[in-house]
Amino acid sequence: MKANSSVLLLTLVVFLSIPVNAQQTLFDFEKDLLLVQFDCKTDVDDIHTMAALATLLSNPEYSSVNYHAVAGTYGIQEGLYVPPNDVMQLAFGDHWSDAHINPEKALNEVLDHVKETISKGGDIWIADAGQSDFSAKLVRKVQAALPDVYTKNRIHVVQHSDWNESVTTPELLAYLKENTDYHKIPDGNAEGNGTPGFRTPGYTEWEDTLSEGHIKEVWKLAVEIGNTYNAKDGRYNNEAISSGGLDFSDLSEVCYILGLQDIYDSREFFDRFAK
Repeated sequence: MKANSSVLLLTLVVFLSIPVNAQQTLFDFEKDLLLVQFDCKTDVDDIHTMAALATLLSNPEYSSVNYHAVAGTYGIQEGLYVPPNDVMQLAFGDHWSDAHINPEKALNEVLDHVKETISKGGDIWIADAGQSDFSAKLVRKVQAALPDVYTKNRIHVVQHSDWNESVTTPELLAYLKENTDYHKIPDGNAEGNGTPGFRTPGYTEWEDTLSEGHIKEVWKLAVEIGNTYNAKDGRYNNEAISSGGLDFSDLSEVCYILGLQDIYDSREFFDRFAK
């Protein structure tokens, strides 16, 4: 009984020492690759998400993340494209590909990053900030190039939107779910559902919260482009953005991957990462 009591006491001490908001970090910072893929059609929220991702990756705690971004990874939805290239270039430099202009070239560029990561023992984490057509085509290329790799264990896909799933080519979505470790998380457009809620109408304090410098310039450009194309020529009217607020809801998937689900909303994100 005395030995059992000691074990119980030790277990209780360990349990109480774990922070209440402790999150599981799925990403291996030493080996893994983060792919963030933006459809940019027809909602301008992706433009804000690019700026938010750049903000997160500029933080010293996350600046070592091995990442690559892709623009134009849309599925079968109708509507006009939102030109993101100026923001992508300013935010990510050489760490991005353009699947809108040349999808095959983009797939091959990303495949090279995937092959290098897997050869070093790392896994692939895909945040689908849009539909999953590009992801499925990428997995097919990986299986053809690396037939000995079991993609169900090595490639992880995170999706937060029912709508994104509904406008992904059905057979490609089914293939992706069958051949990867597919995670469907709560929608990042809402707060208090277990993932951060980054769609915030009327939120204007970001400019005062951000320190002067490169990231602030990225945000200024993202907001400018978002305002320019929001609801223009039949594009989706993002009411959070038309109200002067922000919508970077797709970043909820990156937060899931990096163990940051405890962030509640946009204000808390900027308080934590903007300084």
